[in-house]
Amino acid sequence: MNNQFRNISKEILSDSNLVKDFLDLKQKKNAILLAHYYQIPQIQDIADFVGDSLGLSQEAFKTDAKIIIFAGVHFMAETAKILNPDKKVIVPDLNAGCSLADSCPPDLFKKFINEHPEHIVISYINCSAEVKALSDVICTSSNAVKIVESFPKEQKIIFAPDKNLGGYINNITGRNMILWEGTCEVHDIIKTEAIINLREENPDAKLIAHPECKGVILAMADFIGSTTALINYTMKDPAKKFIVATETGILHQMKKSSPGKQFLIVPADETCTCNDCPYMKMNTLPKLLHCMKYEEPELILTTELIEKAKKPILRMLELSN
Repeated sequence: MNNQFRNISKEILSDSNLVKDFLDLKQKKNAILLAHYYQIPQIQDIADFVGDSLGLSQEAFKTDAKIIIFAGVHFMAETAKILNPDKKVIVPDLNAGCSLADSCPPDLFKKFINEHPEHIVISYINCSAEVKALSDVICTSSNAVKIVESFPKEQKIIFAPDKNLGGYINNITGRNMILWEGTCEVHDIIKTEAIINLREENPDAKLIAHPECKGVILAMADFIGSTTALINYTMKDPAKKFIVATETGILHQMKKSSPGKQFLIVPADETCTCNDCPYMKMNTLPKLLHCMKYEEPELILTTELIEKAKKPILRMLELSN
C-alpha cells in the first residue's frame, strides 16, 4: 500500500463499517462529498452530490461546507479550490489525473495562443488550472454550444483541449474554431467496429454518445450529450435498450434511474465489457476515509493562479444561468 495511506486501519473489515466511519466524520467536520458520475458506485451512493463537470462546478460554488472532498480527477478538484479559495479541498488520490488535461501543457498552449492573435480562448473544463488561467471563458460538454454561440459569428476562437468536442461544436454551430489537438483516452479509443457489432446484435437499441467521442461515432449516434444529458435522455426516451459510448461509471445512475431498461457499454477492447477511466477509478472507499480522517491530501494552489483561473470559470457560470 502507498505510504500515503499507511494509516488506514487494517481492522476495517467491511464497506459498511468504513462508510459509517466516513459519514460520521464528514458530518462532524462539516464536509461535503462531491462525486463525478464516473466514480465507483459505492462512492456515488454516499456522495452529497453526483454530477457532471458543470453540475459539480455549480455545487462547489454554492456550498457552505467547511471542507470539500472531491471524488473525481485532479482538474475537478482544482476547479472547486479556485471557486472556494478559503475552503479546504481534499482529494482521495492526488495522482488521479486526466489524459485530456495532460494533453495540453500550459507552456505549449501559451505559445499556441501567441501564434493566433485576435482569437479568444474557450477552454473545456477538462484542463489544468494553468490552462484555465490562459483562457477567456471555460465551458463544459453541457454548455459548450451555448458558450460558443454567445460570441459573434465573426469572432475568431481557439478551442482547447478536446479536438473531438471542438469538432462537434464546429459542426453544430457552423463555426471554424481553431482546435488544440487533445483527446480523452477513454472516449477516443472507442472503436466504430465495436459499435457496429453491438448494433447488429441489438437492432432495437439506441446509440447514445458523449461528444468527446470521434466524429465518425457521433455521426452514428441517435443522441449526443454530456453525462447528465445522456442519463436524462435514457429516462425520458421510450426505448428499452441503449448502447452507451462513454465511461462505464455512468451506468450506475442510468440503472438506478431506469431499472426496467438495459444498458450496453461500448467495450474498450475485445477482452472486456468495460470502458473504465483508470484515473477516476483510483478513488476508493479506504482512501476516502483516510482523507476525511486526516484531511489530506489537500489540494493547494497559489493565490495568483486562483485569481487568474477564477475569471473564466465565473464567466462560464454566468453564461450558464
